[in-house]
Amino acid sequence: MGNRVILIRHGHGLNDDRVMNYLIDAGFTPEIRKPFAGEKLEKLTDDIVGTVIYGGIYNASDTELHPFLQEEYRWINDALNANIPVLGLCQGAQMIAHHFDEWTGPRNPAIYEFGYYKITSTGIDPDFMPDSLYVTQYHYHTFDLPKSAILLASSNDYENQAFRIGKNIYGFQFHPEITIEGFRRWQQMAGNDHHKPGSQDISTQNKLMREYDADQALWFYSFLEKFFDHKPATLRTTNMNA
Repeated sequence: MGNRVILIRHGHGLNDDRVMNYLIDAGFTPEIRKPFAGEKLEKLTDDIVGTVIYGGIYNASDTELHPFLQEEYRWINDALNANIPVLGLCQGAQMIAHHFDEWTGPRNPAIYEFGYYKITSTGIDPDFMPDSLYVTQYHYHTFDLPKSAILLASSNDYENQAFRIGKNIYGFQFHPEITIEGFRRWQQMAGNDHHKPGSQDISTQNKLMREYDADQALWFYSFLEKFFDHKPATLRTTNMNA
């Protein structure tokens, strides 16, 4: 059995997120692909055991404006047909919904979630998460739930926060992969987004980060262990709360 996991990114940021941390510590071989930058996605092979589609700035339905998205949808389709674990994060979750012919896009009027927001379990899958959890958010787009999906979690302003299709296809509107360092980089680049409707100011973000980020990290590492069906030998404690 192989150990390659393909990570599809939509930006040139640092590769220090929790998915990367987990995969390295658990003995997988994470391989980053950037179709937006002209990199090609190879054909799916038997040594690929999972894929993660990250967030980004691209609208999931803008395939004519951004032709590389067509290649990503081909990849998603191949991964689903091969029955390997697929995790979509923010834009990635929207792309999974779009692949299943559901609407994706901004709410009208736009409401931002930028900061740390409480999501609540629907209770359909008690093993998925606690009753509630504060998670990292940075978005104002959303999606309609695929008809074959099970809704796992919601927030006050966005009903579709987490879903599962089958046993190993997940979409998260939120960003549990983002470390404290990664979120601070977002704060520095955010510009006027701190003042958009629904966004938290920096002081509120920092307060909630200090209070809840460690719980988010512990939950997400536990989720990844089950998602990839692999128990790591160790997890670096320096990353668990970062």
